[in-house]
Amino acid sequence: MDGEALDFRPQDPGFVRNPYPVFDQYRPAGRALRNAETGMWLAFRHADADAVLRSRSLGRIFTPRQPADVWDTFNWLHADSILDSEPPKHTRLRALVAKAFARGHVERLRPRVRQLASGLLDAVEPSGRMDVIADYAEPLPVMVIAELLGIPEDERAPLRPWSQDIVRMYEYERTDAQEARARRSCDAFAAYVVELAERRRAAPQDDLVTHLVQVEEAGEKLDERELVATCVLLLNAGHEASVNGFGNGIAALFDFPEQLHRYRADPWPLAETAVEEFLRYDAPLQLFERTATRDVDVAGVTVRQGDKIAALLGSANRDPEVFEGAGRLDVGRVTNPHLSFGAGIHFCLGAPLARLEMQISLPLLFERFPGLAPDGEPVPRRTFVLRGYESLPVTW
Repeated sequence: MDGEALDFRPQDPGFVRNPYPVFDQYRPAGRALRNAETGMWLAFRHADADAVLRSRSLGRIFTPRQPADVWDTFNWLHADSILDSEPPKHTRLRALVAKAFARGHVERLRPRVRQLASGLLDAVEPSGRMDVIADYAEPLPVMVIAELLGIPEDERAPLRPWSQDIVRMYEYERTDAQEARARRSCDAFAAYVVELAERRRAAPQDDLVTHLVQVEEAGEKLDERELVATCVLLLNAGHEASVNGFGNGIAALFDFPEQLHRYRADPWPLAETAVEEFLRYDAPLQLFERTATRDVDVAGVTVRQGDKIAALLGSANRDPEVFEGAGRLDVGRVTNPHLSFGAGIHFCLGAPLARLEMQISLPLLFERFPGLAPDGEPVPRRTFVLRGYESLPVTW
């Protein structure tokens, strides 16, 4: 199969709207394929994507954007984050952050997540309709991650706009105005976290920022940039998966009436399997790039040093060799080794939090509003790498 003819166009609106037929077309090749347009290898099969994620000969090699003085904050926010580093730096950072997380921050939030979700539903119940993204799926994870970090309630308003501006840089199509907004948001977000960390050093609290300031492992601590980059990454990644996984799941339920009926009838017993299936069926993160640190044989091809190969997570999650009825939603699916949170050393550190939020907020929504139904056409995001909805109107 000739890479020159590979119909992988992440900037094309039709492809962005529904990439799955393209994935189905190329997955049977049985190996990674090279896309002439991007110069990148693409792993479509589950086994190949998993191998790409786990290979120690592939790395997350961050290339600073130029000119360096213009992109200074953006560059170090990535260079000093867990996501864009490799061992030994990655090992050190992950050990420190995981130690702070290990203090039970996530699980202790369970009753608070339910309380926050109930409050959002209380606010919209009298109207009989809402935008499930803007009124529920979007604000809840921001509230939760802000509480986890210890960000005061009256300081949370800019968090989501900052995050949206920054993650727009991960897409293949951006405008100059969007890039300028990303730079401004990086500067503002970083400055805010620096100031918050100073407050926590002066007056420690029982929150994650305090614990990240204090955490020490084998004599190592996070320096200021690493602490800031960690907090920004936790907010960006910590709610993008929840917002998009939630919205994609609701939209998928509406496309499968028999599964909607099944879930609506008794949502709590299906809470865990349904969340995993929503994440599998329409992955919030579609593509994860890695770069060869040396020539490596992976996914049926030889990737030369410096070349990139991407694990196509959405394609891997629809691989019929792994998932029976791969193109069908099944909220009770028990065996579900999806790759939506990655694999290997870059497996998502925030996966437990995203799962907790969705396992509570989704069943609660249908418990409160069992007649939930579409109320007009949803508006999908015009992005491929981070896949989700801008708006999803519902009624009950």
